[in-house]
Amino acid sequence: MLSGMKQQPVPAGSPATGAVIEVTDQTFEQEVLARSRSQPVVIDFWAPWCGPCRTLGPTLERLATEAKGDWVLAKVNVDENPRLAQAFRIQSIPAVMAVFQGKIVEQFVGALPESQIRAWLKRFVPERAGSLIEAARALEASDPEGAIARYRLILGEEPENAEALFALGRLLLLRGSPEGVETLRQVPAGPLFARAQAAIPAAEFLALPEEPATDDLEARFRAAAHAARSGDYEAAIEGLLAIIARDRSFRDDGARKALLALLAALGDDHPLVAPARRRLANLLF
Repeated sequence: MLSGMKQQPVPAGSPATGAVIEVTDQTFEQEVLARSRSQPVVIDFWAPWCGPCRTLGPTLERLATEAKGDWVLAKVNVDENPRLAQAFRIQSIPAVMAVFQGKIVEQFVGALPESQIRAWLKRFVPERAGSLIEAARALEASDPEGAIARYRLILGEEPENAEALFALGRLLLLRGSPEGVETLRQVPAGPLFARAQAAIPAAEFLALPEEPATDDLEARFRAAAHAARSGDYEAAIEGLLAIIARDRSFRDDGARKALLALLAALGDDHPLVAPARRRLANLLF
C-alpha cells in the first residue's frame, strides 16, 4: 500500500532528529518512508478529541525517548492530515503502524497497556545487547509471526543473508504461503542451499486441501497435510510414517518424499526431526 501512494515533493531541509516527530501529508515521504530505510518508524494516528489517544500517546512518546534511536515515533493528526488517514484506510483511532524499509511490518488499533506495547515493539526492534538474527531464531517456536517480522528486517538491511532467507522461507512455507518457495529459491550457494532445495517440495504437500477421500491412505495423507499447516507437526509426521509403513508405493513413494521435505522445512534443530528420521530409517531398512 505504501508504494502505491501518490508521491509528494520532498520538502527542503533535513528530517527532524528527535525521538518523536510530527508528520503531515507533505512531510510523510521524507520523515517516514525515507527514514524507514535505516530505522523502524512507528506511526501514531491520533486526534485531539480522541480519549484513548490521550492515554496511548504519552506512553508511546516515553517509550520512543527511552529507545534512544532504536525507532522513531511519527505522530499523525488525522483531522489535519486526511490524505494520510485515507491512504492508510484508518477507520478507528488510535491506530499504530510500524514501517521499515517502506513497508508496514506490524500494527495494532486501540490503547494497549504498556506491557503489551513493549512486547509488540520487540517483534521488530532488536535488543541492544543481542543479535537480531538470534532474537528471531528464539521466537520461531513461540511467536512465528514475530520471527518472520525480524527476518524481514534483517533482509531489509542484508538482502542476501543466507540464514535469514532460509529461515524466513521455511517459516512462510510451513504456513502455506507461496512466498516461502520464492524465498527459499533465493538462498545462495553455500551450506544452506541444499537444505533450502530439500524443503521446497513440501509446498505441494502443504497445499493439499483437507477433502473427503474414498481411499484410506489418501485421507490420511490429506489429514497429515492439514495437521502440518496447522502447526501440529507431530501429528503430520505420525500420519506420514503410518502411510509409509503400510504402503511405500502410495502416490509413487509420496509419503516418504513429503516427510523428508517436511523435516527439511522444520530444520535439524527441531526436536521432532531426529526421532522422525530414525523411525523412517527403521521402516526403510
